[in-house]
Amino acid sequence: MTDAPLFNDIARAPKGGIAQWRTCEDGVRIRVATWKKGTKGTILIFPGRTEFIEKYGPTVQYILDMGYSAAVLDWRGQGLADRIAANHQLGHIKHFHDFQRDVAEFLRAVQDAGLPDAHALIGHSMGGTIALRALHNGLPVENVIFSAPMWGIYVAPLLRLPAKLITDIGPLIGLAKRFSPNTNPDNYVQVNPFEGNVLTNDAKTYHWLTEQLNAHPELGIGGPSINWLHQAFVECAKLRRLPPPKQKCLCMLGGEEAIVSPKAINRIMANWPNGKLVNIDGAQHEILMEEQHVLDLAWDEINRFLAT
Repeated sequence: MTDAPLFNDIARAPKGGIAQWRTCEDGVRIRVATWKKGTKGTILIFPGRTEFIEKYGPTVQYILDMGYSAAVLDWRGQGLADRIAANHQLGHIKHFHDFQRDVAEFLRAVQDAGLPDAHALIGHSMGGTIALRALHNGLPVENVIFSAPMWGIYVAPLLRLPAKLITDIGPLIGLAKRFSPNTNPDNYVQVNPFEGNVLTNDAKTYHWLTEQLNAHPELGIGGPSINWLHQAFVECAKLRRLPPPKQKCLCMLGGEEAIVSPKAINRIMANWPNGKLVNIDGAQHEILMEEQHVLDLAWDEINRFLAT
């Protein structure tokens, strides 16, 4: 465990954050950041695809203000963690279960940092996929919060068959490390204007996300590989066939969601006995990086959920 960079110039994070390099059991290096404060326990943050620790600075502030400690990581293949493909702009993974190696090392890092036991988990988008698998694997948390979890990827009806064919056949014919159709090495926020974006309705936040990558381009990645997409489709399908785990669950879904599948989220949450699905009108994919009225509603829900 050695010190890693934490770019406080772009993070908007509370003071006291400590970043460390951690090496997983298969030799892949990830980055973990921790904030030790409060006595209520630790909230783990599982980011989404393309994301990195600094993007969650304001979220960490909310967590610390509630009296919890916080921890967040860079998944393998993104942020400052080891990239899996030779093309470092490619969002690539060999097997989706490899992320569980990151989870195991993340938990060891939180323990080594002297943080309180994990009380809850926040999983966003791809982080929601990884989190749900980790819960089935016995992740020791009692409360789980999902923000637009990727339990299915939204694909327009006319593109579903071509997408299945490309992702099923592509890895078998040497295309595993090619960018998925209609994606490229550029990060979404750097090439798409705020108007018409599918992430957030908050212009200031969107511009901040752009400024983060302009200042530290080494944090960014572009589109997913064909193999990443294949692995994601397979993992989501497996998770949808499993009964929900035993943890108490809060799931938030934006009314303007256009990246993950609302149908898949509704299907899983309908069968979660102690789960609550909250639909938030006026929110896009990044619920915790939305306009202030959305943030107020979301954090009110989280506060009530954790207090019961």
